[in-house]
Amino acid sequence: MHRPDTRAPDWLRHPLARQPGPLPWGGVLRGALGMGPLLAAAAACGRPQAGVLAGLAAMFGSINDRPGTARSAAALVGVPALAGAAGLLIGQAPGWWAVALLAAVGAVCGAASVAGPVSSAAGVQLLVLTAVGCGMPMAGPAWTKAGWYLLGGGWALLLRLALRPPPAFRRLHGERAAVAAVFDALAAALRAVGTPGAEPARRGLTVALDRADEALRLQRLLRRPGPRRPDELRLDERFAAASALCEASVALLWEGEPLPVRVLAGPHRLAEAVRRDTAPGPLSVPVAAGPARSAFDRAVLAAGLAFDHRPGGTGTPGPEQFERPAPRRPRRTRRGADPAGPVGREYGLRVGACVAVTTALALLLHADHWYWLPVTAAFLVKPDYGPLFSRVVNRFVGTAAGVLLFAALGPVAAAAGYGPAPGPWPTVVAVALCGALIAPALRHFALQTAVVTLTVLAFVSAGGDTQAAASRLTDTALACAVVLVVGHLPRLVNTRARVGHRCAEALRHTQRYLHDVLAVPGPAGAPDDPARRAELRRQAYRALAEARVAAETVRAELLADPGRDWLTVALCAERIADAATACAIRLAHGLERPDEVTARRIVAAVGAVADVLEGRAGPAAGPAVDAVDPAGCRTLHDIVTELHGIRRRERALAGAAG
Repeated sequence: MHRPDTRAPDWLRHPLARQPGPLPWGGVLRGALGMGPLLAAAAACGRPQAGVLAGLAAMFGSINDRPGTARSAAALVGVPALAGAAGLLIGQAPGWWAVALLAAVGAVCGAASVAGPVSSAAGVQLLVLTAVGCGMPMAGPAWTKAGWYLLGGGWALLLRLALRPPPAFRRLHGERAAVAAVFDALAAALRAVGTPGAEPARRGLTVALDRADEALRLQRLLRRPGPRRPDELRLDERFAAASALCEASVALLWEGEPLPVRVLAGPHRLAEAVRRDTAPGPLSVPVAAGPARSAFDRAVLAAGLAFDHRPGGTGTPGPEQFERPAPRRPRRTRRGADPAGPVGREYGLRVGACVAVTTALALLLHADHWYWLPVTAAFLVKPDYGPLFSRVVNRFVGTAAGVLLFAALGPVAAAAGYGPAPGPWPTVVAVALCGALIAPALRHFALQTAVVTLTVLAFVSAGGDTQAAASRLTDTALACAVVLVVGHLPRLVNTRARVGHRCAEALRHTQRYLHDVLAVPGPAGAPDDPARRAELRRQAYRALAEARVAAETVRAELLADPGRDWLTVALCAERIADAATACAIRLAHGLERPDEVTARRIVAAVGAVADVLEGRAGPAAGPAVDAVDPAGCRTLHDIVTELHGIRRRERALAGAAG
């Protein structure tokens, strides 16, 4: 008997969701030492406005203080600080000229947000500090303001690099931790084989691979000049071994046959060996009873070679039997979407329009200190921050809590004996406490907003704007209303551009990977390029992860149409990549390769469906898919089945749009 779904809709449940995880004590300590000392030093020197700007940079540095390597911290904290300083330099437009300036900056920052987390954080600070430069009266030339801001950003970066656990100062510690996390995720995926948790486990494996890939890419990009050291090359070999094991594990997940319990301990041993830079000891392998298990068997043995420090692999199977996994090619691939593409244009148009409208409204309501409205809109409207309705609700609730807490500071200071004019020191204490709370508050947007609101109100009060709290709640309500209306205008919201384009790009990456898998070796018998194929597979899964996040965000929007189920399209695309990976494993195991006509047709069918998702083609994809007959090949049959599923869903999407 079918039971109706009685759960609340996604748009109603999303505002209550929070990110799980342990309390980041390191972030708490760095936050406490970030803003407070800067404001105290500035107050002691009689330069409160300098302390406000430096403290704002340190606040953003605490928000961007995320787990990762030292190099990723340098990028995620340092680059946005430079962008914020640039915003103070260009934020000099007087009066109504600020509307045009902030609209242009908002469009650029919105488009840049799709390129990745560093670009997104840099865009936020550029836009916010441009609004602050235009709408917050401060004495002094723009270059001195930018200098104070850079000082605060540099202080936050120094704290991030200096206040770490002692093991984190070891060479390549963060990079080893990222690669070890891949083996831990691999162990979780192997435990999930044949269970309902197989697909979520595979997605967790994709996330771990992306983080390790980014950590190693930054290590190569930001290293000292000169030849690469042996430990760097060894870590690349171990990541290549992890990639090979992950490829085999995807095939195991596709086959759905659980592994023996003795095999599941192997990835944990490899993870510990990566962390300690030692050998893992003996590793158990499954009985090579099929293509996926045979591939996993060979990948484990190859990993034994990659983890053997001794030349020639003494004590492990010799190089005449198994090749060492080739170190991953140190080439940079595009991460995120193209800012000039459909997704970037849609994001940029929405952010620019909302910021322009709120800036004009702020100028009508306030003669000075009008920055709060466009700044609030900037935080709300950025699509990569989650569903719009969820952000609006949490922003208003968090701002209300922050204003009430700030209003309570006066009575608390009076009760502590500071009198009616307590001076800057209670504000310094409040800012230091807020800094310590930023890291744990990042788990929920409302908590983060409350802490940031209290911090900013304390800053502007120290800078001379003692009446800021009275109008902040009203300004926030106005900004929320504007963003809800403007942010849902039909011309500004294009889910096909936001999700369909990402799904299409993911399918095109999968198409290139599948073409490489099905390609017939040349007449000279040239061997396959494992590094190229691994890179194509990584690009496909990275794009699929981005498409899935976008689909989940659209599904939780207030005006989401249940008939436009983009999440199902993203799931079908993921299964196509899984089947293509299993196909690569089975062909490498010696199964019969499909004929060239079938291979060419199925690769073309994937591209035709991608064109339909992006709106580039009409019904031509139907005949392209129907023309494929992968008789006798389970993996290709699964690919065709999922393509048909996408076609059915796309027709439903088109019908809902009509």
